Amino acid sequence: MIKKLTFILLAAGCTQIMYAQSTEKNEKFLENKTLFEELTNVKKKQDKFNLFLNMQGSFDANFRDGFEEGAFKMRQLRIEAKGNINNWLSYRYRQRLNRSNDSSGNIDNLPTSIDIAGIGVKLGKGFSIFAGKQCTAYGGIEFDLNPIEIYEYMSNFMTGLNIGYDINAHQQLNLQILDSRNGSFNKTYGVETEDGEQPAIESGKLPLVYTLNWNGNFNDIFKTRWSASIMNEAKDKNLYYFAFGNELNLNKFNMFLDFMYSKEGIDRKGIMTGITGSMEGHNAFDAGYFSMVTKLNYRFLPKWNAFVKGMYETASVTKASEGIEKGNYRTSWGYLAGIEFYPMETNLHFFVTYVGRSYDFTSRAKVLGQENYSTNRISV
Repeated sequence: MIKKLTFILLAAGCTQIMYAQSTEKNEKFLENKTLFEELTNVKKKQDKFNLFLNMQGSFDANFRDGFEEGAFKMRQLRIEAKGNINNWLSYRYRQRLNRSNDSSGNIDNLPTSIDIAGIGVKLGKGFSIFAGKQCTAYGGIEFDLNPIEIYEYMSNFMTGLNIGYDINAHQQLNLQILDSRNGSFNKTYGVETEDGEQPAIESGKLPLVYTLNWNGNFNDIFKTRWSASIMNEAKDKNLYYFAFGNELNLNKFNMFLDFMYSKEGIDRKGIMTGITGSMEGHNAFDAGYFSMVTKLNYRFLPKWNAFVKGMYETASVTKASEGIEKGNYRTSWGYLAGIEFYPMETNLHFFVTYVGRSYDFTSRAKVLGQENYSTNRISV
């Protein structure tokens, strides 16, 4: 019986849920302990193997012009293994269990279910590299959070190389070169042609994204995560993306404010393509998107956290072409509020949240058949 109990405790020591996406995030509200440490109050002696199980499931009630559907849904289900082999070599592997494992046609020959798969090497004098599939080093505080902490999430994991340089203990620079997409060019942009016909747009010969990222920490009170990126998705069509994430921590209160802007020679997001009714897949040209996201947390009791969140986005055309007028076509708002209960103060937590989205189209878009609408969801 004692041997069985010892085995269970050792296995539990490998289990942990809360962690940062790509940088170690200082938790003002949660102390990051494994279940083994919670049960035994003994800190782990080695860090060569850690197993993480990340789950976010809920009952969702969806509304659009009245009640639409209610169902249980597992939004996030990821398993991860990572560790430090020695003082200079580490590894990390994470896979989504509720996504397809088909890798056919993918540019990196990896299924999109794999978020992260690579090794990290510390080179000395502040330099390090991470090679393999990884999270893109875009700016924004929300982008760096664990997906299970986000109730509306956009993922972006690509294969390539990250070179990091720690200026000091609180300032870090990253230069990242990754594949700019997972699937093929035709699959991503829906480019279909007849045999022998020249496509209207062609893939770039180096479909890569280059990102310069700065992470700053000022006395654990104010933090920054800023980035600038450029990618060549199609011949003579570049995409520029800028993101500025800012976080404030004041004891029980925490908030972040992210600003993001992308200028897309070929419409990567596909929103303007859908609005303008382009016939050849995601190939509306000269799209521009501006977004702001903010979230405020208040830990009013040791085990209770309340939060509100707001999102604002515009979708526009930056240059008129082929009968498509320059200007804004859609403005969207997102509004979330909820409460979270942490029975153990770490790891497990329960939540109830309201998620609302409103989409307002300008006269330019309404002429093309678009109509305003709203969606609402309550998740428990």
